[in-house]
Amino acid sequence: MALENEKFASLNDLYNRLLPALKTKAADLKREKLNISEKDIWSYCLKNKWSNKTDLRMHELVDDILNIDAFKLEIYLKKNIIQYEEI
Repeated sequence: MALENEKFASLNDLYNRLLPALKTKAADLKREKLNISEKDIWSYCLKNKWSNKTDLRMHELVDDILNIDAFKLEIYLKKNIIQYEEI
């Protein structure tokens, strides 16, 4: 994942920059009675939205976060929980 015109020292720096959007989406999901954390949303985006993309811009990342399909996010989280329980 490469960001055009934006330089970040690490994924942690990018996470912190995107935290307001992540918090907004988590609050939206909470209103829908879904208890999904910012880190869960971040993990989903890294693995399902951005893993094969290049030259992403900040507005595209924010748009991806805010427009996540809650159903797909839930399925992703359930699959990951099952995988961790099997280990």
